[in-house]
Amino acid sequence: MHITGRAWKYGDNVNTDVIFPGKYTYTITERAEIARHALEDLDPTFAAAVQPGDVIVGGRNFGCGSSREQAATCLVYNGVGAVIAESISRIFYRNALNNGLLAIVCPAAAQAIQQGERVAIDTERHVIACAAGEFAFPPLSASVMGIVAAGGLVEYVKARLATP
Repeated sequence: MHITGRAWKYGDNVNTDVIFPGKYTYTITERAEIARHALEDLDPTFAAAVQPGDVIVGGRNFGCGSSREQAATCLVYNGVGAVIAESISRIFYRNALNNGLLAIVCPAAAQAIQQGERVAIDTERHVIACAAGEFAFPPLSASVMGIVAAGGLVEYVKARLATP
């Protein structure tokens, strides 16, 4: 899998309430509406300017906070290709994967990537490329790659159950 897009860089401890405001959790259910509120309290320009394939780059503890699934889905609905961070909260990582959003822990790349620059991710070579060079990340398992390729865990399971 190859993902290429602009970097949207944020700092440490970007929590789920900042990624998707809690005030909308039980009032908004439409994908387009969820997408419009992505990162609105952190970066009001994000939802209107993000393009398919763009990459979120975070510092330490990206996605900390509540188990709000919308924190992952709002990024997916906006076409975000991946999240790269120094570290990712386990619940956000699981929600991202469940919804088909690639999440990669690669501290060196997360520190090197600059806001707005082009980032390329090659999951076959396990490399993130940016202006500062190439950064290796640990290989992702076949099941993780299968879930992301299928568009999420539900679709992955459906496909596995349909295969004799």
